[in-house]
Amino acid sequence: MPFEELNAAQVRIEIAGISPPIWRRLVVPISWNLHQLHLGIQAAFNWWNCHLHEFQIGGLRYGDLEIEDDMSSDLDPRLFDEREVRMSDFTSAPGIAFEYRYDFGDCWDHVVDIETKLALAVPPKLGTCVAGARARPPEDVGGKWGYENFLETISDPGHPEHGETKRWCGGHFDPEWFDLSIADKDVRYALRPGVRRRLHQPKPKKSTAT
Repeated sequence: MPFEELNAAQVRIEIAGISPPIWRRLVVPISWNLHQLHLGIQAAFNWWNCHLHEFQIGGLRYGDLEIEDDMSSDLDPRLFDEREVRMSDFTSAPGIAFEYRYDFGDCWDHVVDIETKLALAVPPKLGTCVAGARARPPEDVGGKWGYENFLETISDPGHPEHGETKRWCGGHFDPEWFDLSIADKDVRYALRPGVRRRLHQPKPKKSTAT
């Protein structure tokens, strides 16, 4: 297919090292740069975008120079501007994958797989979420190991920290929860300035059946 007909990229993002997998599939404009993809990933998983992030592609680091360069040491590998790389810069061959890291403390690594490029009848102006599975871990839970401890604590009413942990996460957390309509709406608004994220997972509605 001629390159000029391609106008979108289908991208699958999965949080690394967690089973069963936590993942989202997005369709984004091929004109998006990595900074816009960062915002789309944040929206798809409802991350709060309050920690540092970077992409690692082919051994090179890409991030937000306005923020991250101020915190880098002379020993850090050079950070390149994520706004200078666009989805259209990647080959159309399937199987292009790289890493996205969010929160350098908890180290949430995501595998970003550019599954295919698309020629849509109407060129997209916004990103969309078209599929996904499972809830992402709570912010500041302590990485993969902290998340495992968190799940053990909230699943055991007899645990001495059960009540406090449930209050910390908003009173409810279902690791299997995923709502495509909510994720899609969040991704469509991803590039809007001042977007606010939900602090906690929505609580299930009480049944009205008698």
